[in-house]
Amino acid sequence: MSLTWAHVVRMATGLPEVAESTSYRTPALKVAGKSFARLRSEAEGGLALRCEMEEKQALLTSGDPAFYTTAHYDGYPYILIDLDRVDAEQLRELLDAAWWLVAPAKLRRDRERGAGPE
Repeated sequence: MSLTWAHVVRMATGLPEVAESTSYRTPALKVAGKSFARLRSEAEGGLALRCEMEEKQALLTSGDPAFYTTAHYDGYPYILIDLDRVDAEQLRELLDAAWWLVAPAKLRRDRERGAGPE
């Protein structure tokens, strides 16, 4: 099944304090005001998602056609994702990992303890 931005939003907004926003005049997702995903309007399209550099390298070397990069993203901790090709469960896991990378420490602690925001 091909995923859409609406699918991405539904997956991500289940995470604490995630909100739809914009970044570079394109749809984006932010946690506590910090961007972690953006729907690209550039020619190559795709979803730009925050990740660890090691994870980016692993995804790129996996051979999975859902993951790619461009020269613009070389050296940056973002993986580009083809929503027509990515597995929904894998995307859900990557969104969760991106959330952990940018969420403020208090939100991460609250989530680890299973508590809601105070």
